[in-house]
Amino acid sequence: MDIKEIGVVGCGLMGAGIAETVARAGYQVVVSEVNDELLQRGLGRIKASLAKAVQRGKVSQADMEAALSRITGTTRMEDFADCDLVIEAAIENLDLKKQIFAELDRITPPHAILASNTSSLSITAMAAATRRPAKVLGLHFFNPVPIMPLLEMVRTILVSDETFDTARQFGQSLGKTIIVAKDNPGFIVNLLLIPYVLDCVRALENGVASKEDIDTGIKLGLSHPMGPFELLDLVGLDTTLFIADAMYGEFKDPRYAAPPLLRRMVTAGHLGRKSGQGFYGYGR
Repeated sequence: MDIKEIGVVGCGLMGAGIAETVARAGYQVVVSEVNDELLQRGLGRIKASLAKAVQRGKVSQADMEAALSRITGTTRMEDFADCDLVIEAAIENLDLKKQIFAELDRITPPHAILASNTSSLSITAMAAATRRPAKVLGLHFFNPVPIMPLLEMVRTILVSDETFDTARQFGQSLGKTIIVAKDNPGFIVNLLLIPYVLDCVRALENGVASKEDIDTGIKLGLSHPMGPFELLDLVGLDTTLFIADAMYGEFKDPRYAAPPLLRRMVTAGHLGRKSGQGFYGYGR
């Protein structure tokens, strides 16, 4: 199938990054938000990201303007009616995602592929909310999407080979390196990442070492580009807690049980970079 027009549901941090990346690859993009205020904020995020890429010499001014010209913002789901592929990037709430997939199933043409950017929730459950489960899969991008090279594809027992192959070709056209996981909570990356970062929080909570020394030890001792607390602040402590709770609910494995410190920080609104305060402060 020839994919020409892409839809992105949600223009938050991930949705905006996906829309930018897809537009830079030459596709026409329709990106939605629930109201005009959030939409304008998301479109502003895309413009700012592209402007920064121009400043760094990664994108020319002409390419920036061309990418922006390919992006259309909307608050109407009906505007996905001509899309060949729609990527859902709404908040991590399964009931909401199932509603979105059911609505996309009603609106989009029969040939359209429907994908979710979820980092941990069941793709099969979303597929079951549609009349086209063979055309539903996971396309899990990583933040920041225009920079991170990885795309985690999630294959359910329902998706067809044709759909999966078409989606893989699309991912490759974005310049992404693709890994494939079955529809298992956490897929590949978060299945392994969440126990690691939770153990680091427990180590801090138990007074094993300071967050600075744990971060330095991991960076210099294991050659990681970021320490676990720097990474938690980037990903978002609330996002990490949500994924951990979802995975614990599925596996009942204590490795995925969130430490009290992480839960208290989220309750306090210390969510990381996006709130200006996490394990480190960000001067807001």
